[in-house]
Amino acid sequence: MTPTGFSQLKAELRELKLERPKLAEVILRAREHGDISENAEFDAAKEKQAFMEGRIGELEAKLAQSEVIDPAKLSGERVVFGATVSLEDVDSGDTSVYQIVGDDEADVKAGKISVSSPIARAIMAKNEGDEVAVTVPGGQRTFEISNVEFLASAESA
Repeated sequence: MTPTGFSQLKAELRELKLERPKLAEVILRAREHGDISENAEFDAAKEKQAFMEGRIGELEAKLAQSEVIDPAKLSGERVVFGATVSLEDVDSGDTSVYQIVGDDEADVKAGKISVSSPIARAIMAKNEGDEVAVTVPGGQRTFEISNVEFLASAESA
C-alpha cells in the first residue's frame, strides 16, 4: 500500500481504540437498566462492540502484513503499483488519470483504482505508448497508456 493508505488505516485503528472505553461505558449503563434480555440499547452496544473488535483485528493484521511502497521513490515508463497513469480511450479520445493503489485505498472518484481492478490488471507491466484492451462493465474498451508518473503521496510530500 502507499504511505497515504498506511496512514489512513493507522488513523482508523487509533480512532477505534479510542472509542473502546466509551463503548464499554455505554454497555455498562445499558446493563444498569435491568433485564438485558430485552434491552435494545444493550444489544445494539454489544453488536457495535463485536463489529468494532473485528475491525480492530482486521486493521492490525493488515498493518502488520503490509508493505508500504512510496511512489515518489519509483521511476520509469512501466506501469507498476503506485504509478499515476494517463489512459486515452482509443475510440472516444477521452483521457482518464488513475493512480494504482491497494484495495483499501481505492476511490475511483478521487482517481485511485485498486491494483486488483480490471483496468489496473490490464495495464500492469505495460509501458507508455502501449495499447491495452480492457473488459469493463460497459463492454470491451481499448486504451492507450499516454503517460506514467510517480508522484509523491500526501504524507511523503
